[in-house]
Amino acid sequence: MTCYNRNDLGLLLLRLSTGGVLAAHGAQKLFGWFGGGGLSETAKAMEAMGYTPGKPSAVATGVAEAGGGVMLALGLATPAAGAAAAGAMAGATAVHAPSGFFAAGGGYEYAASLGLAAAGLAVTGPGRLSLDSLLGHAVNRGWMVPVALAATAAGTIAVVGTRNKRVRRAAEGEQDPLFEE
Repeated sequence: MTCYNRNDLGLLLLRLSTGGVLAAHGAQKLFGWFGGGGLSETAKAMEAMGYTPGKPSAVATGVAEAGGGVMLALGLATPAAGAAAAGAMAGATAVHAPSGFFAAGGGYEYAASLGLAAAGLAVTGPGRLSLDSLLGHAVNRGWMVPVALAATAAGTIAVVGTRNKRVRRAAEGEQDPLFEE
């Protein structure tokens, strides 16, 4: 008989909370559940934030959040799930960064916290109360952690970098007056 320890229980709680929030976030984007706008509204919002084309950006973000969140909650393919969710939250952090840190002012606090929790789970693993453990860690090997995080980082840097260039170009020439009249 296996005795679960507090680390296993702590990882289960962290996976359920982080994964559940991410899954709900993604379901808002993909399906319009929980008061979300669904795919068409999310696509418009993605375009407005500089992530173009909007619909593929909305699908990719929704799948990374919903899929990564469900997989994190279940403790399944934890390196890939955590990396995907962290990448989506890095994109959200880039959008909110100009508003500062605190979420109350529109800042990136919430997105960064979710992303770091997801990345932390990718690194630490799901614990023994997980599908990965039940499946003998077939999709949770040590080598998968750096591969998943590196692939996600490369993709995120490319997407966010392109978005940031697009936003800067759109803002060119839009300067406040230097002197009040």
